[in-house]
Amino acid sequence: MNNYTIIPTNIVETTVDWDATTWKQAETAEIAYFYPHSSDHHPVTRVRLVYTPSGIHGIFHVQDQFVRCIHTGYQEVVWQDACVEFFVKPKPTAGYFNFEMNCGGALLCFYITDATPSADGFVEYLRVPLEDGKLVQIRTTLPAIVEPEVTKPLTWTLQFFIPFALLEKYVGPLGDLPGQEWRANFNKCAENNSHPHWATWNPLPEPEFHLPDYFGRIQFV
Repeated sequence: MNNYTIIPTNIVETTVDWDATTWKQAETAEIAYFYPHSSDHHPVTRVRLVYTPSGIHGIFHVQDQFVRCIHTGYQEVVWQDACVEFFVKPKPTAGYFNFEMNCGGALLCFYITDATPSADGFVEYLRVPLEDGKLVQIRTTLPAIVEPEVTKPLTWTLQFFIPFALLEKYVGPLGDLPGQEWRANFNKCAENNSHPHWATWNPLPEPEFHLPDYFGRIQFV
């Protein structure tokens, strides 16, 4: 099982710069496990996390190609576009969140307590309402729409912030973070383009991202 150590910081740059001082100090994880049914396009995708007293900050850096992005609204099917994802389960006795963000900055976010597939998606879940989704801050180096598909190599970066207050609304008080261990996974996908692919940080036993028992670990120091 993969492990990630998330460090505290007081300053986070807002320039969406992978090489900024804050991010250079953070550990780097690579999303390198590609499902066998992916195309031969395997973008190099890396991610870094830090935390402040108010929440988790993260940045994805993607050396991509065949980039397409057409969904701009909240809770749209952003996984069909060039997309990065942060799935996080703060407590073993509570559910998990899927923060799915396309390269244009659109967000899909559910709180899932039973990921068993159903006709409606999952057996037990909540679509995080817009007023809560607005608390998630996303900045990206690409425009909201990338259409037609860019077939040449294209590197893009996406930075996000998730407030602890948002997580606590669904899972309850988080308490003191240093020493805590959460479960999480990072994903990269693109479904509706010429070279679809699906990749994760911590390998999963089947081609399905929603397997919280197989998430990796993130440890707060």
